[in-house]
Amino acid sequence: MGINRHRLGIDGHGVVTLAAFMGCPLKCEYCLNDLCHDTSGKYTTLTPQQLVDRVMVDNLYFLATDGGITFGGGEPLLNSRFIEEFCKLCDPHWTITLETSLNVPLEHLQRVFPYVKNYFIDIKDMNRDIYEKYTRLSQDNMLTNLEWLMAQPDASDKVTVRL
Repeated sequence: MGINRHRLGIDGHGVVTLAAFMGCPLKCEYCLNDLCHDTSGKYTTLTPQQLVDRVMVDNLYFLATDGGITFGGGEPLLNSRFIEEFCKLCDPHWTITLETSLNVPLEHLQRVFPYVKNYFIDIKDMNRDIYEKYTRLSQDNMLTNLEWLMAQPDASDKVTVRL
């Protein structure tokens, strides 16, 4: 996991700490974070409690600016149990944001939904052929998850789609 503190205007509202996970189901041709595919194990492994302890130093910044934690990656939804546990442990006033491709089984999204305030969704492309050529995966999971997410109350206030 990579941790980057004091991000402003990039990964959400207010002062934000980005917690980036390793691993991604996509193999995008022009991946912006190809390091997330590194399987060498040279990155930091934390428990949810250890991450809470590490980012608690910025609690006042988060509370004063309506900031918090943005989970990115790789694909953070592959770590939905970690995110769920983290959210149960952290200050409930922190804003939890998720940067995701949504290309995971729906149960991962459903598990974290009660805790996430904002979603930045990287759709890649809506054209099926282009999407599949670019990512080397079907867009079926992404579309199912996007439809489910947009059917939730107040979803339009929580979701930013990036192409």
